[in-house]
Amino acid sequence: MVALTYCKGLPTPAEELNPLGKTQLEMFLSEYSAIFHVCACETANYLLSGEKFNKSEWNTYLQQAYGINKRHANGVIALSKGAVDAAKANSQRHIKVLAAQIKSCADWIKRAERKLKNARKFYRRKNWQASKTGCQLPIDCSIQYRQTNWQNLRFRLHHKKRKLHHYQMQVEYLKAAPIRVTIPKGQVYVVGSKDEAYGNQTCQWDGQTIKFRVPYCLEEKFGKYVSSRIGDFPRKVNRLPVDGAKTWHFYRKDGRWCVAVQFTPAPVKQVSRSIQRGCIGIDLNPGSIGWSYVDPEGNLKHHGLLPIEMGLPRGKQDVAIRHVCFLLLGMASAYQCPIVCEQLDFSRKKTQLREKGRKYARMLSGWAYSRFYELLRAILSNRGIDLVTVNPAYSSLIGGVKYARMYGLASDEAAALVIARRGMRLGEKLPSSITAYLEVNDRKHVWSHWNQLNSKLKRSIHSRHLYYGISNWESLVNPQQGSVNALGMNAEETYTAEFCLDLPKYG
Repeated sequence: MVALTYCKGLPTPAEELNPLGKTQLEMFLSEYSAIFHVCACETANYLLSGEKFNKSEWNTYLQQAYGINKRHANGVIALSKGAVDAAKANSQRHIKVLAAQIKSCADWIKRAERKLKNARKFYRRKNWQASKTGCQLPIDCSIQYRQTNWQNLRFRLHHKKRKLHHYQMQVEYLKAAPIRVTIPKGQVYVVGSKDEAYGNQTCQWDGQTIKFRVPYCLEEKFGKYVSSRIGDFPRKVNRLPVDGAKTWHFYRKDGRWCVAVQFTPAPVKQVSRSIQRGCIGIDLNPGSIGWSYVDPEGNLKHHGLLPIEMGLPRGKQDVAIRHVCFLLLGMASAYQCPIVCEQLDFSRKKTQLREKGRKYARMLSGWAYSRFYELLRAILSNRGIDLVTVNPAYSSLIGGVKYARMYGLASDEAAALVIARRGMRLGEKLPSSITAYLEVNDRKHVWSHWNQLNSKLKRSIHSRHLYYGISNWESLVNPQQGSVNALGMNAEETYTAEFCLDLPKYG
C-alpha cells in the first residue's frame, strides 16, 4: 500500500517557551540539524564515489565519527540514499527528454528541407503556372513578417539547426558530467519500524506528546530525551493508525520548524462495489469533464458534463479541481460504484511543443491532467471509492461512431461511456453496416478494425459535429465514394437522459 504523509507547523506551547521565545525541541533541532547535515553530505559523497557501499559498516562509522546512535545513523543513510537516487533518476529523465526533443527537431528539419527541395523542383519546370497539382510551398509574401514563405522557412530552418546543435551539446555534457546532489540544511530525518514501540524508537509519539531520543554528542546539553506537546494531525478523514511504523521528518520552512509523519494508512470502509455491477466513466478535457454511468449490462443510465477551467494559478487550480473531484465523489457514493478513467501520457507530446503551434502548446502546458488525477485518487482512496485506469485507445472514435447520435451525447460524454464499458471488460465491435464496406480480418484484434476505420474517416470527417447527423456510413467507409451524407437529426431519434442528484456541498 502507498504510504501517506501528514505535515503541519511545529506547535510552540506557551508553557514550553524559554526566554529566547523557543521551545526545548526547537533548540535541540537547531543543534542536531547541523550535525545531521554534515553526516548526510559525507554519506552522499561516499555513495557518489562509486565504491562498494556497505550499510552496516557505514552506520558504524557514522556512530563513531559523529557521536550518534544506530537509529540516528539509519535516518542519515536513508535520506542521503534517497537524495542520490532521485538525482540520478532526474538526470536520466533530463537526458531522455532532450533525446525526444532532438528527434522532434530533426524530424521538423527533415520535413522543411524536403519541402524546400520539392518547391525548387516544382519551379524549375516549364509552364509551372499551368500545373494542376500546385506547390507545397508557394511563393507568397507575408505582410506580418515582410518576407516570402521561402525566406521565412529558411530563416526558421537556420535557427532550428542551431537549436538541434544546442540540444546535442547538452546531452553530451549531461552524459559526461558528474551527478550533483543538493541536501538542504535545517532538517532531521528519523526512520521508523513496525516492530518498535509507537512505530519509532527514537521518536515516540502517543498522539499528543513526542519524545525524541537525544544523540550521544548532545546529551550533556539537552539530556537523554527532549519532549514537546505537538498535538494531533487533524484531518477530515484521518487514516493515521495507532500501530505501525512511523517515520518522522523535521524540516525548516519559511523561518519556522515543521513536522511530518510518514505511515502506512489504515484501511477505510469500502463504499464502491464490484465494477461488474456498474461504474462511472470520465473523460477529461481542457474545458470540461464528461461522465457517464452504466448499469451492470453496460447500458447508459445517466450522463452529464462538469465544467472545469484550466490554466489557472496553482492555488486556484487546485480549488477548481477539488470542487469537481468532490462532485464525482458524491455521484460515486450515491451509486456505490468505482470511477473509471483513461491513462494518458503526454511526456512525448510535451517534447514536441516547439514544433507545434502556440495555441496547442499553451493548451497542453496549462492542462493540469496529472494534478487532477493525483487529487482525485487521494480523495477517492480516503473515502473507499476505487479509481480504475484503462487504455484510452480509440475511445473518442468509438463514442462518436456508436453512441454520439444514438444517445444524443457530447463527444466527451460518448468517450466516457466507452471508457466505462472498457473498465467492465465489455467489447466494442464495429457496427455491421461498417464492416460490410471494410476489409475486416476476424483474426485480428478489434482495435485493428477501429484503426482501419480511423484512417478512412480522417479523410472525410473534419468536425466531430458530423457524427450527430450521419444517417448512412456507407459514404464514409466506401472507398469509391468520397462525399459525406450528413443529414439533420430528428427529435424523435434523440434520446436524452436527465439526471438530478442532490449532492452534498463540500468545501
